[in-house]
Amino acid sequence: MGYRVGVDIGGTFADFCAFDEAEGRIGTVKVLTTPDRPGQEVIDGLKALEDRFGIAPGDISYFTHGTTVGVNSIIMRKGIRLAMFTTENFCDVLELARLKMPDPYHLLSARPEPLVTRDLVFGVAERILADGSVDSPLDPESLKAAVAAAQARGAEGVVICFLHSYRNPAHELEAKRLIAEIAPELHVFTSHEVRPIIREYERSSTAVIHGYVQPRVSQYLGALQGALSDIGVTPEPMITKSNGGVMSVEVGKTACVEMLLSGTAAGVMGAAFVAREAGEDKVLSLDIGGTSADVAIIQGGQPGYGMNEVVGEFPIFVPTVSVTSIGEGGGSIARIDAAGLLTVGPDSAGSTPGPAAYGRGGTQATITDAFVTLGLLDLSALGYGMVSVDRDKAVEVIAPLAEKLGTSLEETAEGIVGVAVSGMFREVSKLCSRRGIDVGEFSLLAFGGGGPMMACFLARDLGMKRVIVPPSPGVLSALGGLTADVRNDFTETAYYDLAAENTGRMAATVTRLTEKARRWMVEEQHYEGTPVFHASGEMRYRGQSFEIEVPIDPAALAANDVGPIVRAFHAEHRRLYGHADPAAPIQIIAVNLVVTGHSAKPTLPRSEPRPHDAVAQKTMTAWIDGGRRELALFARRDLTPGAHFTSPCVIAQDDTTTIVPAGFAGTVDAHGNLILTIEDAPHAH
Repeated sequence: MGYRVGVDIGGTFADFCAFDEAEGRIGTVKVLTTPDRPGQEVIDGLKALEDRFGIAPGDISYFTHGTTVGVNSIIMRKGIRLAMFTTENFCDVLELARLKMPDPYHLLSARPEPLVTRDLVFGVAERILADGSVDSPLDPESLKAAVAAAQARGAEGVVICFLHSYRNPAHELEAKRLIAEIAPELHVFTSHEVRPIIREYERSSTAVIHGYVQPRVSQYLGALQGALSDIGVTPEPMITKSNGGVMSVEVGKTACVEMLLSGTAAGVMGAAFVAREAGEDKVLSLDIGGTSADVAIIQGGQPGYGMNEVVGEFPIFVPTVSVTSIGEGGGSIARIDAAGLLTVGPDSAGSTPGPAAYGRGGTQATITDAFVTLGLLDLSALGYGMVSVDRDKAVEVIAPLAEKLGTSLEETAEGIVGVAVSGMFREVSKLCSRRGIDVGEFSLLAFGGGGPMMACFLARDLGMKRVIVPPSPGVLSALGGLTADVRNDFTETAYYDLAAENTGRMAATVTRLTEKARRWMVEEQHYEGTPVFHASGEMRYRGQSFEIEVPIDPAALAANDVGPIVRAFHAEHRRLYGHADPAAPIQIIAVNLVVTGHSAKPTLPRSEPRPHDAVAQKTMTAWIDGGRRELALFARRDLTPGAHFTSPCVIAQDDTTTIVPAGFAGTVDAHGNLILTIEDAPHAH
């Protein structure tokens, strides 16, 4: 028995959650991130855990970590200088992309410059056809010329993206072997090894993103391994993945495209865990950190999954937890645009310099500064004492905006909060419309450092009835890493009719992927339990351009009966689009398989609620809902299960502040979650 430790690194703070396996207690701390020294915040946080709770590195039995090194490399364009080798005459795949405008409502919007610019894309003489047969063999001289040209332009690595390598990877593998002989100093990546999917742009884009960040991510993970070993952490570290699972750090060094959204996914997994423990069936999670607000739909205790998430400005085509990111976090910067209108985000002050109120050199107004100016943030230290709040500095950066707008300080600050909430309202409404859900049937589960500050305002505008704030909302993403299972996704292109004569082919593919997944679990993850396998197919009516994912019933394949799978496709198509065509032929484009190895989960402490009225620490004065009002200030540690309290009020704790405007009734459930229920009619937006 020991301590299971989860770590999540955000834009401003690195969050740590330690679960005592013997006592069932959870301990949490935050430390400031160190963007100039990636990984140092991990060491700082482990020292803070030891100082605060006496958890020595040698006491740690399990360590999981979500990192932003990869995604930051893309956002800041600090990956390696890459060349790309394509099939001859197909050099424009990244430039052409999907020929879509980034923003159809902005006529001057432009697509970002690819991570591999056109002058570093070289064609190689070879050709494999769509059925996997060889039309033209790989020409070694053509490949040598491409290598020489790439080196002449300063390339540090090469991504090989040949036509139809998802069907037959022989030419990519041969090119990789030859490059290792010709130029062993080059990093070499092949598209079929990164993600063997059918569409050329999607496969190429995903492979390029992987190659762009892999050396830096691998170096970071190696340094993390060394640092943890040096201070006495003995278990092999695990890394959270974009799909909500975990994998070993060693595997992560070569599978870094799978962990680009690891921190975001860990937050959603933590929210799903809290929802399951609390018995909440329909939840909208709201994770607000220093740079963004991330929203996800959780039903039945499980998040949704998808493909085609955006990292920086580029799509990646690997399975991920479905999350909508909005550029409005606690550190998001407020400005007045050329039209004289107040705008918020997407730029953020991050952790360096951070909001002006933190006294770390920030000179621009942020959402956090707005809350401080309104008097809604307690002026004691925040983030476990890592930062002190200075209202004078917040006022100093809000004042120029107020002067330009011709409004008071408080009106300007409340306007900043209102603009941010409006942006979230818009994106959440779009998300719910796409998913066909009634947001009024859902509870809003708020976490992150800024989620509890803004959740009640957003819920009120959306017409939601309940807000849930877990006991340690500021570190829920770190807890999410502790609840994640070992998980991986495998895929193989099919591209044939969903018909009885093809059930044997589907069954053979599922068997092949299952064996591959089983080997991965045993040989690469050293998993000793019994893994669970789930097969699905990406299917469409013949003639459609896009697929939907439908479960594949192995029993139906074994019985040579495609009927249950066909009916499942029609039902899912009808659910998503409102119609189905049972007479139309169906194509299966790809077979997917998910393998899951369940891990031990922490158990949230539970106490029988004792109904009582909570006692406030004091009364405070703040500006809220258009005027200066008296609010009760509660200490979160005093709100025990069964406590009742009324609004308006502020609830302070080490890792966040919960702001509750008038119209909410509050109580505390058996797990210590705050349950905030709207008493009045929904607030008009």
